[in-house]
Formats: sequence, C-alpha cells, structure tokens
Amino acid sequence: MSLFWRIFGLNAVVLGTATALLLWAPVTVSVPVVLTEAVILVGGLVVMLVANAALLRWGLAPLDRLTRLMTTVDLLRPGQRLPVDGGGEVTELIRTFNAMLDRLEHERATSSARVLLAQEAERRRIAQELHDEVGQSMTAVLLALKRAADQAEAPLRDELHQVQEITRESLDEVRRLVRRLRPGVLDDLGLVSALTSLTSDFATHTGLKVVRRFDADLPALDPETELVLYRVAQEGLTNAARHADAARVEVALTHGDGAVVLDITDDGRGIKAACEGAGIRGMRERALLIGGALDITDAPGTGTGVGSDSGSDSGGRSPGTRVRLTAPVTPSVAAPLPSNPRKHL
Repeated sequence: MSLFWRIFGLNAVVLGTATALLLWAPVTVSVPVVLTEAVILVGGLVVMLVANAALLRWGLAPLDRLTRLMTTVDLLRPGQRLPVDGGGEVTELIRTFNAMLDRLEHERATSSARVLLAQEAERRRIAQELHDEVGQSMTAVLLALKRAADQAEAPLRDELHQVQEITRESLDEVRRLVRRLRPGVLDDLGLVSALTSLTSDFATHTGLKVVRRFDADLPALDPETELVLYRVAQEGLTNAARHADAARVEVALTHGDGAVVLDITDDGRGIKAACEGAGIRGMRERALLIGGALDITDAPGTGTGVGSDSGSDSGGRSPGTRVRLTAPVTPSVAAPLPSNPRKHL
C-alpha cells in the first residue's frame, strides 16, 4: 500500500466511525446549539483527533525509525539496517536506504584501505630515510666526536663527552621513532615479539606499569591482521598515556571462537572522559580492513580493569577504559589488501 492510500485509509476509518456514531447515536443538535450538545460535539472532535493522531503515528512508525537511523548511522560501525517487511512505498524506501548503506560502507572501506596503505607506505619511506640518512650521519658525528675527545685536553674533553652523550641520546630517539614508524620486528619475529618490544619501550618512556598477557598457542595470522593488531595496540597505549591519566595498563592477546582478541585496559579516568577523535576513528577504520570489531568501553571490575590496587570508586577514580579489537583468524576483508602487503607496508 502506498503512503498516500495508507494515510487516506487511516483518516477514512476515523471519519467513518464518527459518521456512524452520529447516525445511530441518540444525539441531536438544536438551533441554537445547547451547551450540553456543544460539549458533546467538542468531545467527539477531540476523540477523533486523538484517534487520528494515534493511527497516523502507528502508520508512519517505519518512517520514524528510518529518520532515527539516518541521524545516528555511522559507517565505521557497519551492519546498522532496518527490517524490511511487506510492500509499498515505505518498504521500498527502507529497502533503498539499506542498499545505499551497503554501497557507502563498501566505498568507505575501499577508500580507507587506500588511505591506510598510503600512510603505511609513507611511514616506511620516512623510517627508511631516518635510518639511512639521519642515523648514519649521527653515527658519523659520534665517531668524529670520539676521535676529537681522545685527542683533546682535559677541559675540552669533558665538554666533548657531554656533546657525545647528547648526540647518542638523539640517535637513540631517532631509532625509537624508526621503530614506531616501521615495526621491523613485526616482519622478522612476529606479532607477540613486536608487542613485547612495543610495551617494553612504552613502559620505559612513559613510566607506566605495563602488564602483558599473551596466549602461548596463538593461531597463525595474516600479515595485514598482525599489522592492524599492532597499530591498534600502539594507538591504544598512546591514548592511555596522553588522555587516560592512568598508572597501569594491561595488554592481553587471546584467542577463541575463531578470533584473536586484543585488549588494552587501563585504570585511568574511564571512557566518559574520552572522545571519538582521529586516533579512535583510525582504529575503527583499521579494524574494518580485516573484518574485525572494535569496542571501547569502561573496563570491567571495581575501580579498575587491571588491578584492584590501582584505584577504586571510593578513591574517586573511574573504572578505566578497555579497548578491545576482535579480529577473525580467517578474516573476510571488505576491502582486499595487496597480495603481499609486506612490500607495501
């Protein structure tokens, strides 16, 4: 039934009922109108309006649901659809909207894949230049400073040693940036070793306590899945250090039910203090590349999700935040990556 005939039928039901009541009810209208008759007519009008409003709300309920979905749909959370029942213009509109969401989600996933691949390629290029150009130049400077310090007199030798230490620290910082830009250990030793190195480096530079919990019998993963898990862990740790005001972070990698689950749980201010910025949206886009699901919620437990000694509700702390990425072991990727992503990433 079309929308026009749906509304016409609802109004016809109301008006027909009112007409039947006037025909068979023992009610007459005098001239001039008596007060009691006027009250009866006004009451009947109110009843008709209320009945008409209720029937119209029921008849147009599918359009209300469609409007709410239009205002809240997020392409980074795929699968939001309305049920399609019956026929008519409203049903066809809902079916068309669902098809449009299918196309938009596919196009979003494809474009996000291109962007992220370009980002990874640029990260690799910058890391290579830092390693080959800046790193080698600073190493040459260190050697020159060492030779100059060995030949210099005592006062100048001390100053040269100080400059040498500053240069060595700068070289270590460059190497750390290279590791963040291009996780070479991920290609060489695998995901667990890469996460171990990442968390160790994170704990050293932030002073936060990091607890690792990795299953010993993790299944083999595709290279792109490993890279996504690593990048999400990297971004989750960065958010915990910058925004969560946390003292302790737990990184867990488990598997079950055909999926690998990465959890980054802190004991900070909780999800209420967080917002969907570029970092979180980037994690959601990466999760879509491997057909995974990213959930950001309050950490389970009382006071904290990683240990009862880090804070409690009575101490004024929130439950903390948990970032969970569920990645299928054999993912059905919406936007396929290159056949050999290691050459590109």
